[in-house]
Amino acid sequence: MFIVWQNNSIVVSKTDFFNEKVTADFDGFKIVQISDLHNKQFGSNQKKLLKEVKSLSTDMIVITGDLIDRRKYDLEAAMNFIDGSVKIAPTYYVSGNHESWSGEYTTIKKRLNASGVVIMDDTALEVLKGNSAIKLLGLSDPDFLTENYNEGTDTSKLKAQLKQWEDSDEFTVLLSHRPELFELYCKYNMDLVFTGHAHGGQFRLPFVGGLFSPDQGLLPQYTAGYYTEDTTTMFVSRGLGNSIFPIRLFNRPEIVAVTLKMARE
Repeated sequence: MFIVWQNNSIVVSKTDFFNEKVTADFDGFKIVQISDLHNKQFGSNQKKLLKEVKSLSTDMIVITGDLIDRRKYDLEAAMNFIDGSVKIAPTYYVSGNHESWSGEYTTIKKRLNASGVVIMDDTALEVLKGNSAIKLLGLSDPDFLTENYNEGTDTSKLKAQLKQWEDSDEFTVLLSHRPELFELYCKYNMDLVFTGHAHGGQFRLPFVGGLFSPDQGLLPQYTAGYYTEDTTTMFVSRGLGNSIFPIRLFNRPEIVAVTLKMARE
């Protein structure tokens, strides 16, 4: 059936990203993004998903939240992917709103740490290659400060964290679950941002795009692909799994693959 295929056939979106801060050492460096798995299984022990990721010969795997679904919590489905991911490439993770409201984040972090994943919540580190470095940054999900959607989004901690990082001479890569905060990433001069959360708008229509996204509502602005303003570019993964809505329409599960390139004169 078409709907079954739509919800289980993974598409890989590949992009070359050119930036003047990318050095020769990082020219060709590939970053693969996984987002919003929500307990979804792609084959036994995530075999299909891991096969796709491995075929990309990536240098780094970044996970931008919602590995689990708080309404049907199943950490083992996520760990099936994680245990394979860390064998493919260094794997970095930031939390999403489902982790924050699950009540299980202490357990989730413990399992991720034990597997070898680097948890990037409110953390900065340097990724070294040759004589160069890029600065990898991560934000914990703001819903750790709230209890439900009715309370809105408290960005106070997130803003304070971004302010500490806004003046960097190195190329910066920010991991965050939230695409709707794009203006903040621009304000604090992030170079490249990876986000998820929007599920591609769940149902996508030609010439319209996504129809609904959490925290953006109807006809959301940021649902898929990439968005550039001034010196900041944000990639929004359509994600892999589902949450409240059990199906996707014209919105296949997505892996994002971005290859860094030196700016060409």
